Amino acid sequence: MLVTMKSTIDKGGRLVIPKAVRMAAGLEPGTEVEFRVVDGRVEIVPSPLEVRLERRGRFLVAVPQEPVPTVTSAAVEEGIQDLREGRLDDERD
Repeated sequence: MLVTMKSTIDKGGRLVIPKAVRMAAGLEPGTEVEFRVVDGRVEIVPSPLEVRLERRGRFLVAVPQEPVPTVTSAAVEEGIQDLREGRLDDERD
């Protein structure tokens, strides 16, 4: 999926990421992002989740260093339905 929109950087250096772009990228309030300059292009990417590896039985499991919100089965079902219908739900904040 390709989502493109324009925005303007204000005098304070702030940039508003349009809602459709945030939704397509899965950026929610509180999401930490990293800025990179690659070949003259500015890339904004979500910061990777800090994890530690723990052995649980015979499995090695990645455990987040900080609490992360629990994903409910209802949210998963809603996301699957959105994907099936090929839409982004712009009403969700």
